[in-house]
Amino acid sequence: MPGMRRLYGILVRLAAPLAAALVLIRGLRNAAYREGFAERFGFGAAVGGARCIWLHAVSLGEVTAAAALVRGLQRRHPSTPILVTTATPTGRAKARSLFGSTVTVRYLPYDTPGAVARFLRGANPCAAIVMETELWPNLLQHCARRGVPVVLASARLSARSVSTYRRFGSLFRDLFTANVTVAAQSAEDADRFALIGAAAARIHVVGNVKFDIEVPQSLLEQAHALRLVSFAGRPIWIAGSTHAGEEQAVLGAHRALLPAVPAALLILAPRHPDRFGRVAAMLDGAGLRWARRSGGQPVPAEATVLLLDSIGELGLFYGAADIAFVGGSLVPVGGHNLLEPAALGVPVLTGPSNDNGREIAAVLSAAGAALIVADAADLAANLVALFGDAARRRRIGEAGRAAVYTQRGSVGRLLDLIDARIAAAADGAGG
Repeated sequence: MPGMRRLYGILVRLAAPLAAALVLIRGLRNAAYREGFAERFGFGAAVGGARCIWLHAVSLGEVTAAAALVRGLQRRHPSTPILVTTATPTGRAKARSLFGSTVTVRYLPYDTPGAVARFLRGANPCAAIVMETELWPNLLQHCARRGVPVVLASARLSARSVSTYRRFGSLFRDLFTANVTVAAQSAEDADRFALIGAAAARIHVVGNVKFDIEVPQSLLEQAHALRLVSFAGRPIWIAGSTHAGEEQAVLGAHRALLPAVPAALLILAPRHPDRFGRVAAMLDGAGLRWARRSGGQPVPAEATVLLLDSIGELGLFYGAADIAFVGGSLVPVGGHNLLEPAALGVPVLTGPSNDNGREIAAVLSAAGAALIVADAADLAANLVALFGDAARRRRIGEAGRAAVYTQRGSVGRLLDLIDARIAAAADGAGG
């Protein structure tokens, strides 16, 4: 066994108990972390005996992006069970809310040989689809041994990641065996995967599945009803998926907005549920009247902030808002999904940190559908300007819808590629 792989094997065996302990500690505060604990060691992956199509989406954003792909797989393979794995409670909850009982939802196991072997024996997949870039050496190695075709779907790779992967030499280079296909978001991503060992013949540029976001009519109707019943027609802006250090900037911008738009309501939606309590404490000390979504009551007229301390409702509240700021972008996190509010026709504001979706930010910015703000003062200035110009808000919102629509098609190309890999694997097994 090469030295790097041996070292990885030792490190992952040491890390798994520590990761499990951290999950249990978090479970003391949030019961969602305790649910499905055994799945993290590969237990309970069976989906009824038949071979399944397995899709992995690491967290909430990737699960949301995979929705159209999962539904496409269900249409094309109606008799094949689908297993969706994720790594976080928010991702698990989102998968269940999106797909209900039509798929099996589990946690991805830790990347130890035993956990991976148990998982694959139980799941017995005929194909594995991994959203974006999750390169787990033991998992991919075991898929190769079992002859399971793996498609890295809507795969992306930053220049910094290329340097990191190349430092580990053969550990990652040897992962790109004949059963692994890279369905890259862009030609730039394709070139980067080639640099870390993927064969050019097994790299395809299919685009970004996030542009195939689905907006159900029922969501639009629910958002309209929410606005009428709970917010009484107030001017609303939402700060979605915010991170530590970002809420202060958002609250500062809201204070600066209120003199110009006194009835304005901020919906504040932290990215991670385990931060709800800390953000609530911050609001207590901010000198602003606020309410909790979990309270279940209409927002009082005197409240100027609503804390969205629930899971799976961000899209609904984007649809109810006049303006959306997408977080993870005023702090060096890399940003989150700008397409969700854009597809709903809501003007989008974002900070300058958008490495996680650079192409999306560029497309929306070029179309005039997203405005990039530098800091709290810039955010406040743009909010004041947009609330003062309803016609401009409508133009920006329509530009967002149009930009999303014109970029669609990645899911269809990806489904064709997946079907070809499933068929090729079946022919190989039959031969």
